[in-house]
Amino acid sequence: MTIATGMVVANLYYNQPLLGKIAVTFGVSEASAGSLAMLTQIGYAVGMLFIIPLGDMLRRKRLIMIDFAAIIIALLLAAVAVNIQSLMVASFLIGATSVIPQLLVPMAAHLAKPEARGRTVGFVMSGLLIGILLSRTVSGFVGAHLGWRAMFYIAAGMMAALWAALYFLLPEVHPGFKGSYKNLMKSLIHLIKEQPMLRLVSLRGALCYATFGAFWTTLVFLLQEPPFNMGSDAAGLFGLVGAAGALGASYMGRLNDRGNAYTVTTVTIALILLSYVVFGFSGSSIVGLVIGVILLDLGVQATHISNQTFIFSLIPEARNRLNTVYMVTYFAGGASGTFIASQAWHLWKWNGVVAVGLIFSGLALLLHLLFMRHVNSPAPSVSKP
Repeated sequence: MTIATGMVVANLYYNQPLLGKIAVTFGVSEASAGSLAMLTQIGYAVGMLFIIPLGDMLRRKRLIMIDFAAIIIALLLAAVAVNIQSLMVASFLIGATSVIPQLLVPMAAHLAKPEARGRTVGFVMSGLLIGILLSRTVSGFVGAHLGWRAMFYIAAGMMAALWAALYFLLPEVHPGFKGSYKNLMKSLIHLIKEQPMLRLVSLRGALCYATFGAFWTTLVFLLQEPPFNMGSDAAGLFGLVGAAGALGASYMGRLNDRGNAYTVTTVTIALILLSYVVFGFSGSSIVGLVIGVILLDLGVQATHISNQTFIFSLIPEARNRLNTVYMVTYFAGGASGTFIASQAWHLWKWNGVVAVGLIFSGLALLLHLLFMRHVNSPAPSVSKP
């Protein structure tokens, strides 16, 4: 399950180091190519909203097996795309179908013994993190040596192998929800209305993830220009650099457990803001970009852990739906950051991207400082459909 989580989530990020090559292939602007990353993230948010709640209604393994088939089809559509428009459709479908990690993580919690539940979920989540970080490294290398289409063919093959492995190894989990899909979806609206903490944390997460998408989408464009003159493989290697920062996020998560959540989150959002200050002075410095990446990944991942700690403390019996609301908002923020940064690059190059990152991270910090202490988190029971 940990391996599957990492390999499936990687589908969302393969295209980022390849955007420059895709732009050349179809003769489009870098801003148009950047929209592919945005559409992938929008697709993921849509899949989270409409597919993940089905995990409470349908047999989990059967749902996962069907979803895997859809992922393979979407990846193959990307590999054979004849123009940028068809690749946009395929990118959206890749995002919408690659939501299996959000089914596997709650499934791991369900299957684990109560005394080992936290450790089990943390272990599966480590696969998610590794998949995010290494996806860019792998796709950058493959794109540089075999071409961007090869990455999608290889990804489709890996998904087929995973499908076979999980078919034989994954246990079945029967649903506990007996109501209708309509009532299940309505309960999401009730959660949003009744939980101000959920609204605040979701918006805070969306703003932070927007800074993440803004950087990783435009990095490949920066590295292709003088003075760097580097290819997609170099952009992919920055995924390994980000590992140092992201791995430190687990330590920040432990600090949350000690009752310092507000202070720790203030520091982690400030790190995101600081990373873009560093990026502002590093338009021609590899060392500066490396330092900024470490700060950015540490800040974004640690804030994400803090956000989930907040929302999972609200209503235990509604954790899956709370996570759906949070993750949909989170990836919508990432898509917004990706799109706006792509347009900023087209108009103002790296300085425009840095301005976008500073604005989003500044808004996240301001929102946190102004409202987080004043939001109570009552946990009214959610009416069961």
